[in-house]
Amino acid sequence: MFRLIGTSGNRYYSQELPPGEYVVGRPSGGSDCNIIVADATVSRHHAKLEVTADCRCFISDLGSHNGTYVNGEKIQSRIPIKPGDQLQFGSAEFRLIDDRETIPPTPKPTLTKLSHHDPERSVVLPLDEVLKPLPSRVTDQPEFLSTLFEMARMLVLPEPQETMLERTLKLVTNIIPADRLAVLFTSPDQNEVYTGALHLPQGKDLGTFTLSRTIVKMLMTTKSAVLIGNVLDDPRFADRQSIISSDLKSAMAVPLLDKDRVLGILYADTTNALYHYNNDYLRLFATFGNIIASRLTNYTLLKERHEKELFEAELKRASTIQKNLLPRTIPQPDYYSIHAFQEQCRAVGGDLYDVEMLPDGRIIFLAADISGKGMGAALLMSNILASFRILYKDEHFDLGTVIDKVSLELFEHSAPEHFATLFVGLLDPKCHTVTYINAGHNPALLLRENGLLEHLEASGTMIGAFDFSQWVEETVSLAVGDVLILFTDGVTEAEKGDACYSDERLEHLVIANREKNPEDIARIVMSDVTAFIEDTPRSDDITMLVMKRNS
Repeated sequence: MFRLIGTSGNRYYSQELPPGEYVVGRPSGGSDCNIIVADATVSRHHAKLEVTADCRCFISDLGSHNGTYVNGEKIQSRIPIKPGDQLQFGSAEFRLIDDRETIPPTPKPTLTKLSHHDPERSVVLPLDEVLKPLPSRVTDQPEFLSTLFEMARMLVLPEPQETMLERTLKLVTNIIPADRLAVLFTSPDQNEVYTGALHLPQGKDLGTFTLSRTIVKMLMTTKSAVLIGNVLDDPRFADRQSIISSDLKSAMAVPLLDKDRVLGILYADTTNALYHYNNDYLRLFATFGNIIASRLTNYTLLKERHEKELFEAELKRASTIQKNLLPRTIPQPDYYSIHAFQEQCRAVGGDLYDVEMLPDGRIIFLAADISGKGMGAALLMSNILASFRILYKDEHFDLGTVIDKVSLELFEHSAPEHFATLFVGLLDPKCHTVTYINAGHNPALLLRENGLLEHLEASGTMIGAFDFSQWVEETVSLAVGDVLILFTDGVTEAEKGDACYSDERLEHLVIANREKNPEDIARIVMSDVTAFIEDTPRSDDITMLVMKRNS
């Protein structure tokens, strides 16, 4: 019979596969998956395994987000698999085995029990002490070098974590006499212990682990090794709620460390009265634990790299989606030039702009700055932009009513700290007027042809902050040569050390260049901001919208 074994995080999986079909997926409400893998990189319906009556096995991907891999190769169609093949669902690693070829099958581990009892006669040694050079009486053993060499080879072998742990524990038994060897992982809060791998050289299960909470806490906090030379020396071990079952004669445990972080625990015990673990055994055991910890660190780094690659891919897709939400072409009504510019400081951002012609020929334009940064701000940005665009289609479009609706929608469906500053205007190219509302945004700059500068100040609070409205519409006329500039605070608050670019510098620059076209004005401003900050990393998005009435 086939069996699927694997690990994901602290979980170990072992699933028998009699003839039939099995859907692999992430747990969800009402899940109809047969094999549930609690891993964020696994899709709800990730892959399907098929076992035929004539003992053949097939695998196919079900359109998963992060892919299904067989022996490192991503599959595109239904393919046959055989025992020994390495399977990967997202970043969760598994292996297909044939129970008839294993000695004997590893029992599916359960949650390790924790006891409040603590051994009186245990020996506790700091790991630095335990990892000192081994004495010659240990290294001269004929099996030592060959075992050490085989374990070192596993540092570079490309195999799933659970396979590596099983093979490692089997190698340890070449030198360490044990009835039970295990690698244990703890939950993040260290209140639960899970079996990551278990090896039973005699092929019999000695029962459920019952570990002392004190021992586990000591291993996790002090990074010390524990040796119990003779269980029978301590009367507390007569109680089966103690550290281990009462028929055990000796036990030891060492933490698996990645610098100061405990990755897990390597544990061994024996019921053979001839073997009482001593300091030599503990040092040798700690040496093997150090090798296992190094390999576990590699798995952690590979997983982190894989997760980083997935995140970067997601971020790249989000950035592309966000850019596609912005207008691809800007309407250019008669006698006007309009140009929009945006440069984000991250892959995704919270600035937005829009320019669109309404059915009646008026041009609506807006610029906004969402509170916060990154993915959360980008999601709010897309929501606000979508809300506006739906309302554009209203034949009775009214600026105040639209802002009321968008603000209330944002208020009701976002956290209190999520809001946006917004400048939105309506250009009537026939009457050459702009009706606008400034909802807590930077004052827009209105450059008159004669060189005078007007500030279109805020006429109300930011949107999404309150469940009531208090915005006032204002109207200005545009003469030939007048320039209107909208911008976000990424321009004026660009920093170099303790200095800011400032409103004054922006105003002097645009006044000096008011004769130029909108695209050149935006380019000159951006070049000046870049020259000001030099090599200082930008901390905010920059968005500008420039409009000019031509002769």
